[in-house]
Amino acid sequence: MSPSSARLNDLLYDAARRGDVAQLKELLQNPQVYLNAQNGKGYTALILATYDNHLDAARVLLDAGANPNLQDASGNSALMGVSFKGYADIARLLIERHASLDLRNGNGGTALMFATLFGRNEIVKILLDAGADASIHDYRGMSALHLAGQQGNEVAWKLLGGPEQED
Repeated sequence: MSPSSARLNDLLYDAARRGDVAQLKELLQNPQVYLNAQNGKGYTALILATYDNHLDAARVLLDAGANPNLQDASGNSALMGVSFKGYADIARLLIERHASLDLRNGNGGTALMFATLFGRNEIVKILLDAGADASIHDYRGMSALHLAGQQGNEVAWKLLGGPEQED
């Protein structure tokens, strides 16, 4: 990337982080902007927009061809981030745009595990309805169902098919 391209991408990251749709559209007209570029932490403009709950900015980036499956330096994707944070509308958008449901991060975690762990039950349901694999185990041997049990998340426990518990 040339110095001017790097500067343009810095502007793209900043516009995405702020959800500045007008500036994103303007920057995306420049052929020196690399839409799927990753900064030092591995963040793309799409990851930054989604992590900060900017639905319209995420839509603009996806419409321009942003890859929803790129992962940051920790292996987290945009879908993992919104599953952790609870941004259901963005989760739906990413799924519609073919975000991989079962990508694993550096610890073997998935979006479904994040949603379960942090009590984002609407997203647990969205992911399961879309076909997320609840049988995946992270590198500690934990599945989403294990995490639901550990957290006492009865809603996720039921959604994930956990057995009825006796009182």
